[in-house]
Amino acid sequence: MTTEAPSEFNHLETLSTTELLAGMNKLDHTVPDTVAKALPQIEALVDAIVARLGAGGRLFYIGAGTSGRLGVVDASECPPTFGVPAGLVVGIMAGGDGAIRQAVEGAEDDAEQAWIDLQKHDINAKDVLVGIAASGRTPYVIGGLNKARAAGLATGCVVCNAGSGVAAAAEFPVEVVTGPEFLTGSTRLKAGTAQKLVLNMLTTATFIRLGRVKGNKMVDMQLTNEKLVHRGEKMLMDELGIAEAEAVQLLKQHGSVRAALEATKS
Repeated sequence: MTTEAPSEFNHLETLSTTELLAGMNKLDHTVPDTVAKALPQIEALVDAIVARLGAGGRLFYIGAGTSGRLGVVDASECPPTFGVPAGLVVGIMAGGDGAIRQAVEGAEDDAEQAWIDLQKHDINAKDVLVGIAASGRTPYVIGGLNKARAAGLATGCVVCNAGSGVAAAAEFPVEVVTGPEFLTGSTRLKAGTAQKLVLNMLTTATFIRLGRVKGNKMVDMQLTNEKLVHRGEKMLMDELGIAEAEAVQLLKQHGSVRAALEATKS
């Protein structure tokens, strides 16, 4: 596994802060190009997710450690960004929600537990399951993907090593081969950054394709704080060519940017 290969940097404890930061930054610069090489795989997975969600399915992420946490983060950001129901994109961690904050030793080694965890959400053949594993060998993820694929779900993955067991278990694998880390084996660094970029692409492209964006604006975002309310008002001002006071009134009256826009054009 290239993610476990020795770092090109050594004697880290002897380096200055400037040298440490410059080294990490040097390797971070390689990540976007690596993700770019996987764009055809990402496209195939996005199309599969769009098809399933468009037909009433849901998107599930499973993972352990950093990978699992990234899935939980991406899932939790979809409702406020796109105004979708909280259960449409679900992130599940090996070890349960408590593992988001504190590692649960050995949780990722149980190949049966992911499917048990997924059953709590009444997962079915209409849904999509994406396994996230930098190493590509996490038993929790492989087991969940194998069970899901056998049950008729669309399956994908995001891994950072080539030819992995996780990729073999997925119908739509995404392999972003990030190589050795600055700190040997610490996949919360480059690999985690690459996974975050890919997850951003999956859900953002999916919900754009499903009509949750107008132009380049988040017209379905939840207006849950003052910053977002002001953003919504600005959208209405720009789109309709109206003054701030009118935008404020429209947003209060209709509750969302999309609803306000549709009301003014009806």
